[in-house]
Amino acid sequence: MDVRADPTRQLVRLRGRSYVAFVFSPVVPIVDWLSEIDATLARSPGYFVGKPIVLDLASVDLSASAISHLLGSLDQRGIRVLGIEGVDESRLSASMPPLLTGGRACVITRNEPLQKAEEPKPKPTSLLLESPVRSGQSIVFTEGDVTVLGSVGSGAEIVAGGSIHIYGTLRGRAMAGVNGNASARIYCQKIEAELLAIDGYYQTAEEIDASLRNRPAQAWLQGDTMKITPLN
Repeated sequence: MDVRADPTRQLVRLRGRSYVAFVFSPVVPIVDWLSEIDATLARSPGYFVGKPIVLDLASVDLSASAISHLLGSLDQRGIRVLGIEGVDESRLSASMPPLLTGGRACVITRNEPLQKAEEPKPKPTSLLLESPVRSGQSIVFTEGDVTVLGSVGSGAEIVAGGSIHIYGTLRGRAMAGVNGNASARIYCQKIEAELLAIDGYYQTAEEIDASLRNRPAQAWLQGDTMKITPLN
């Protein structure tokens, strides 16, 4: 006895998919309305090509022949109507697009190409000053180190979140580690400072050893005591 397996039954697969359609709502006189369509196509040729179009006839009272003529006029302009709404089904022939129901209004916007967001530039961690800092000037840079290629005049001020490097004479005030950086240091080629401070600990000109004057020096913290020594 032959045993035959039943062929596997192929089920019909239904999937939902939605498209945003343009709804054309003609008004009388139809000739003027078509002229507006022509003006739109002149500004944007081919804009409606390949896009779903629905014809809403709720605002006009057209006979079956008038509807057929309107569909032909749109077709001549490259506008293919997907479906018709707002009209009695008896006015639609079998050759016309089907009657649609259940459509909901939505806002159509033209997609613009996305512009790549500019990545924020990282903040600098050091400040380089190629000119001398003159009397009365105040330089504040709390993000990191400050380097001065020249001198710092009397009455001038350098404030840094990190260390301070001065390749000339320091005659004004230098305050390093102002954000709580106890490891910050102050370096200069000639020390004649009015005030040195690191992380809030400071020494004034009167407290700086006179033997260090006009010599390269560095200042740093040892515990809660500021040390100032020659820079060898």
